[in-house]
Amino acid sequence: MKHTWTGGIDEERHETPSLPPEAELRQLYRRQDEEGRRTAVRQGFWVAVIVYLAFAIPDIVLIPDVAEHTIAARMAIGVGALALFEIQRLMNVATEWLDRTCASAVVLGYVGWMYPALMTTHSEAISYYMIFGAIFMMGENLFFSFRFSLSLTASGAILLAFLVSLASFRPEGAYAFAFALFYVSCFVFTSYVNWKLNQERYNVFVNALEARIQHKSAAERGEALLKLSYTDPLTGLDNRRAVDLQLRKHWNMWRVYGDDFAVLLIDVDFFKMYNDRYGHQSGDRSLCLVADALRSLVEPVGGTVGRFGGEEFIAILRTNCIADVEELSKAICGSVEELAIEHDQRPDGIEVVTASVGATFTGSTIATKLEMLVREADRALYGAKASGRHCAKIFNPDDPLISDESEGISALLNIAIGRNLVSLVYQPIRDVDTGKMVAAEALMRLNGLNGTPILPSSFIPIAERTGAIHDLGLWAIRTACEEMLAPNKVELVSVNVSPVQLRAPGFAASVAEILARSGVSGDRLALEITEGLAMELHSYVTASIAELKALGVRLWLDDFGTGHAGLSWLRAVDFHTVKIDRSFLHAADTADGRAMLEDMVTLIRNRGSGILIEGVETEDQGTLARDLGIALIQGYHIGRPAPALQFAAGNAEGDGRRRRAKRA
Repeated sequence: MKHTWTGGIDEERHETPSLPPEAELRQLYRRQDEEGRRTAVRQGFWVAVIVYLAFAIPDIVLIPDVAEHTIAARMAIGVGALALFEIQRLMNVATEWLDRTCASAVVLGYVGWMYPALMTTHSEAISYYMIFGAIFMMGENLFFSFRFSLSLTASGAILLAFLVSLASFRPEGAYAFAFALFYVSCFVFTSYVNWKLNQERYNVFVNALEARIQHKSAAERGEALLKLSYTDPLTGLDNRRAVDLQLRKHWNMWRVYGDDFAVLLIDVDFFKMYNDRYGHQSGDRSLCLVADALRSLVEPVGGTVGRFGGEEFIAILRTNCIADVEELSKAICGSVEELAIEHDQRPDGIEVVTASVGATFTGSTIATKLEMLVREADRALYGAKASGRHCAKIFNPDDPLISDESEGISALLNIAIGRNLVSLVYQPIRDVDTGKMVAAEALMRLNGLNGTPILPSSFIPIAERTGAIHDLGLWAIRTACEEMLAPNKVELVSVNVSPVQLRAPGFAASVAEILARSGVSGDRLALEITEGLAMELHSYVTASIAELKALGVRLWLDDFGTGHAGLSWLRAVDFHTVKIDRSFLHAADTADGRAMLEDMVTLIRNRGSGILIEGVETEDQGTLARDLGIALIQGYHIGRPAPALQFAAGNAEGDGRRRRAKRA
């Protein structure tokens, strides 16, 4: 399936960049920058031939009686060698053969000049003039960048030619010895320098290659981490952060250029019942199948699809036709149904997994802000659910089914605190080694006027959009302090806060007042930050975080890895503890899933934060957390959420059982 993308990232992460074997390195070195070497050889050879021909002037001055012959030899060899070189270059022969042509031409140039030059009658002049033959030897070793073996062979040939010519010249013994010693010294030292230069060039190449490999590896790791921060780990779709960027891009294009687009929210029907009936692993698999179905429908028509949170997906489609939106919405409902994923616990008699779709279209929107447009799609989705689910609704402000539920929840939130419709339950957090309860998480619950519970996934987003989250959030902190911390029922309580609260002026001051009134020190309160739609780390958010830290309040990062809490938060804020989302623990029964979890633990630990993993539902998962060195765990296997009174009694009993089990 397409959602197995994360495994590829893990494999790349575990590969250590290394250099190729020595033999392969040598081949790469010889092949490096072929075109650049060919250009350099050509330029050098032209310069050498021009200088070689220019030495015809000293021939006329020093050995005029044979100058005609030496100049003819220079012209024949120089022009002929150049012509051969250019023909080879046009025929695109290997650079190695161009090097051999140059080296051979230098040797032939020396021999071709030396032979007629020795026939001169100007013995004294030629005895001095012969010293310039060393230039040919130095040219082989130092002027051109030949391979050492080629330079050694060519310069050795020049030395041999000189010794033969010296013997035929028959100079005085001391002169012959000194001159021969000079040539031999030139040969030895220039050959040594050539060898050192070749070694240095090779070492530079190896170091540069290693640097390129490491840079490429670092870039790939960076790209993988960036992609991870914008990708939902379960389905491989865009996560909420990436969706937010896409929404803003389309919104800006619509506002500036009038490019219409549609937003579709897709919700898997009765998904909580599915999880309760078949288990979370089956739930994850069904979400992956739904994600693949959505991708196969949306991407071919030029749209993008992402996971908006939990069992909710979002599709964004650039279109100027409302009929296209309606057609795609209906196709999504039909495609999910055709997956035929069994769901026999539904209360509506349908025995397969289905989806409801709510859509809005900029061509008919009344929204003046992006958030309003998303809310329109959200209200349309509520309308689809109110119509019996397994259907699609396009936003219509005059449709009462669209506005009833979301507007009803919004109105309910306004009276929730005064009418005691909102309450807190607490879930224990335990030390993985000792099993001791070290903290509790406060979870908000909301009931309707008739006592029917409303899911947090339904009322929290509405609370954030309407601003009710501010009063509810402070109420939750106050209640947790009064119910749990002031009577010392637990040492530490964590409370979820939204970045919407953090950006509100005076939030930290309100927290300080609550702590002072309840007589609780700041280090006993932890605030779990979750990242919401369209929320960024603005200066007023970081200022609020700094003020909370000054109070001693601990800051935790919630749901890390899901897209709700991204790498930007982890990089910007020194969190006391980071909570890894349950989906990574549940996926750790595979090799790829465990590797991903290990990488996340390493990343968090390197940042210096403590680690808490949620969703521990079995003994094996608790053991895995212990094996990975995770300090804190939370989940149904550890303890279920309960009101304050039941929480204290139930966890005291649980601690007793654990102590008795250890003694046994």
